[in-house]
Amino acid sequence: MKSILKNILIWILGSQVKRLRKKHNFKIIGVVGSIGKTSTKLAIAKILKSEKRVRYQEGNYNDIISVPLMFFGHTIPSLWNIFSWIGIIIKNEIQIYFNYPFDFVVVELGTDAPGQIIQFRKYLYLDIAVVTAVALEHMEFFKNLEEVAKEEWSVNNFSDIIFANKDLCPIIPKNVNKQKIFFYGKDFGSIYYKIENILKVKNGFSFDISKENQKIISAFVSAVSEIQLYSITVAIIIAKNLKISDQKIKEEVSKVKSFSGRLQKLKGINNSLIIDDTYNASPSAVKMALDTLYSRSAIQKIAILGMMNELGAISEEEHKKIGKYCNPKFLDLVVTVGKDANAFLAPAARANGCQVYEAKNSVVAGEFLKDKIKADAIILAKGSQNGFVEEALKPLLANKSDFSKLVRQSKNWMKLKKKS
Repeated sequence: MKSILKNILIWILGSQVKRLRKKHNFKIIGVVGSIGKTSTKLAIAKILKSEKRVRYQEGNYNDIISVPLMFFGHTIPSLWNIFSWIGIIIKNEIQIYFNYPFDFVVVELGTDAPGQIIQFRKYLYLDIAVVTAVALEHMEFFKNLEEVAKEEWSVNNFSDIIFANKDLCPIIPKNVNKQKIFFYGKDFGSIYYKIENILKVKNGFSFDISKENQKIISAFVSAVSEIQLYSITVAIIIAKNLKISDQKIKEEVSKVKSFSGRLQKLKGINNSLIIDDTYNASPSAVKMALDTLYSRSAIQKIAILGMMNELGAISEEEHKKIGKYCNPKFLDLVVTVGKDANAFLAPAARANGCQVYEAKNSVVAGEFLKDKIKADAIILAKGSQNGFVEEALKPLLANKSDFSKLVRQSKNWMKLKKKS
């Protein structure tokens, strides 16, 4: 019954999105990828907003039923709240026949299993698509990295042009139309859009973007990691292609801050710096986060590492790899949270020479650490959604008001956390 009701709603909402677009003149930008979808979506939306009317959603409405709600500005109710759904459908009909006050809609399209992204083709056609990365994700359902690549690149079937991160997309299926792909990155000499002259400066990075070896813009962004330059870069490229002025682009890029749970800087106790990257975790993303920590200087560096969920049969192997990646030259302490992190990551990190503490849960991890943070320390926190590593940060934050900056702090999420 649940599946039938959901399919009915998807059909109705999808039909409304198609009719909305047929009646009004706006373009759709869609973001897919294994890493960095939400940060990229938000960077694009915030830069375009400087000169365009843009609709987007701050959170991660990225599945087949929630994406249509975004176009009409709704939040998602319970599937069984029939009266709310009827109200949404009626309001959508009214919106279709009146003025639609947006030039662009920016969406992210998520997947948990093969064949999900192509389902968006039922009601979406993208003027611009972005592929942020192809990396191990949801490996309970994908056999290998090739299957992940096939899934993410299926956006090729319902988009006009694609901007793709060459550095983080190691596999491109043969059936992809390469003539409509524009690559960006920093590690490939002949790349179409290249990030270069990256300089770490106070509070961020300055960098240039060149197109076919000709500099097209210089910019500064407040960031803790070079990885964050990818989302900013593709946002700039899209803005340039849409004729946003360089002045506005630079102004907006300088205002962009790290987003909640995504390499966000927070002030910790004893004047420490907390790098909150707790939104989600995959093997590639955890390594990138650790590289960020390794690159910074501090009297004490601590990594709180939760589980990487949905890795299926390769979970043990991938957690061990992260444990081996924990480098005692750059880490004073590793705190693990969750079954697989404690069982596999922790022993591998300890065997590699790291000091390790295995926490029963995130609350225990935070309580363990709060008396061990030295002045001017740096603490990295990274983990998958259901591990709730963000809760380990609450005892470590200098200001309780920053609790609201952590991910998953709504009433519903907090109820779920208490149950778990």
